[in-house]
Amino acid sequence: MRLGVTMFSTDLAMPVADLARAAEERGFSSLYLPEHTHIPVSRRTPPPTGTPQLAEEYRRTLDPLVALASAATVTSTITLGTGILLAAQREPIVTAKAIATLDHLSGGRVAVGVGFGWNVEEIENHGVPYRDRREVARRNVLAMKALWSQEVAAFEGVEPSWSWPKPLSGPPVYVGGAAGPKLFEHVAQYADGWMPIGGKGIKAALPALREVAATARVIPFGTLPTQGKLDYYASLGIEEVVLSLPSGPGDEVLPVLDQYATFL
Repeated sequence: MRLGVTMFSTDLAMPVADLARAAEERGFSSLYLPEHTHIPVSRRTPPPTGTPQLAEEYRRTLDPLVALASAATVTSTITLGTGILLAAQREPIVTAKAIATLDHLSGGRVAVGVGFGWNVEEIENHGVPYRDRREVARRNVLAMKALWSQEVAAFEGVEPSWSWPKPLSGPPVYVGGAAGPKLFEHVAQYADGWMPIGGKGIKAALPALREVAATARVIPFGTLPTQGKLDYYASLGIEEVVLSLPSGPGDEVLPVLDQYATFL
């Protein structure tokens, strides 16, 4: 089983380049970074963690594509992923170019985890009604995939156009979110797999996923590992798990990374 890691990358946390280098040296297969463009102070939307206050790292998150570019310059094998990219909040032409450029410069090591977002205010500030975010995300990802794969690409609102570089890796697209028919429909339409946060309930959800996306990969994301949990995932045929690191300076992150390395 391949093990990757994810961390809320912020201006106060361990530099992403240092983390990527340390993870690659220890044998981890991937590094995924999350995204929040901003966090409105209104707090109309309660924290998704169920805590009274939203953790500070949400408001301090770095742009994942820029941060991963710094990681690409100091690594050679580790996959560089977004976990997750808020696709409904991004202009697809510019984002497709940025991802393709990152993939080109890293030698084809990019993976794109996408999601729909939970923060109503954040999404609405991008001019997207909350109820429409799934459809906007679907449209934007399909537009990016057209630009990545077609010599001349056209889609809704955009005339036939050229866009280079083309990604070397595809790149693979994974959809994050809770199990359900709507989410699995998105996986079937435009993705290579499903990234369930934490991994709870995967076994019960697998039959429904396989009905619509038989070959979709399943990558439990943000997991706090135990040997028993990893063995259980392996028994389900899961080949990669992404482990959650604390968002903090190196002296807090590296001991946890070393502990996780014992599972490799």
